[in-house]
Amino acid sequence: MLAVILIQTELALMQLDPSHPLRNRFLEIRSAAERSAHLTQQLLAFARKQVINPQIIDLNDAVTNTLQMLRRLIGEDITLAWSPAPHLWPVKLDPGQLDQVLANLCVNARDAIAGVGSVLIEARNVTLDADYCTRHNEAAPGDYVLLSVSDTGCGIDQATLKRIFEPFFTTKEVGRGTGLGLATVYGIIRQNNGFINVYSEPGMGATFNIYLPRYHAEDLPATRSPEPDAIPAGHGETVLLVEDEPTMLEVTQMMLEQLGYRVLAAGAPSAALQLAAAHGAHIQLLLTDIIMPEMNGYELAEQLKRFNPEVRVVFMSGYSAAAISYRGIQHSEAAYVQKPFAIKELAAKIRALLT
Repeated sequence: MLAVILIQTELALMQLDPSHPLRNRFLEIRSAAERSAHLTQQLLAFARKQVINPQIIDLNDAVTNTLQMLRRLIGEDITLAWSPAPHLWPVKLDPGQLDQVLANLCVNARDAIAGVGSVLIEARNVTLDADYCTRHNEAAPGDYVLLSVSDTGCGIDQATLKRIFEPFFTTKEVGRGTGLGLATVYGIIRQNNGFINVYSEPGMGATFNIYLPRYHAEDLPATRSPEPDAIPAGHGETVLLVEDEPTMLEVTQMMLEQLGYRVLAAGAPSAALQLAAAHGAHIQLLLTDIIMPEMNGYELAEQLKRFNPEVRVVFMSGYSAAAISYRGIQHSEAAYVQKPFAIKELAAKIRALLT
């Protein structure tokens, strides 16, 4: 459903003049849907089975981009301060996972503060030696970017500190916490080869120190060109679209047609194979859901290649990487988009395959 909301919103934005009075409302809808999509990945993140897209990022820029969202989460009574560091080393991390980490830590800080208080986010470069690592089992010597989140809340006692990363452990009253927030944070940090330390005493607030390994690459460019705003369009190519959810099928077809593609839409693999039998040689790309009745997307792609061995394939799914791998999809060999996706993301993947 989030995919449908995102696509419909983006289609509306593509048709609205920049000065249209409703444009800002659609931008807010899109932003809320994107944040919801990130938050629904929390269980997958804890299980380390989330389909992620790590990127080389500057934490100074990435944290700055989340501040508006974080201020809304913690409310007006709590001051949010951000202290970036000059010449911060790059790290490799999925920006969506960083949003999850910061959102969970800031919500915990908010709940720990009674009334007025403050939250401070800091970033700096650190180098850990062997002596430090002997006292912290999860650490390894080397260069890290340290991201700290501190609050002026009620603090955490030693007995609770030992359990805070356990899934479903919570000290909050019924209905206020799931016990997954800090477990999610822990899972994400370990998934990215980092570690986390917590310092706290009752009545003295808490500090969460996240260590992310420095990204080393001799060919890392000093500056990167910003991504173009334009959404890459099609040139009349024929796309076979297969999606068993009717609403998702409808909006994805609308999106592809607006981008300039000719679309053959099928609500089931059997219907897709009938279209392939009639139009096989003219189909340039198959865009298919992975887990469907009758057969999965991987099996459908293999059958379609009997009609057209040169057909390009993009898989889409809302399932975890583990579920997808179980069906035989190897991510290194297949173009893949995670539902819900943005129009620009899918358009870029299709264009890259068809160029």
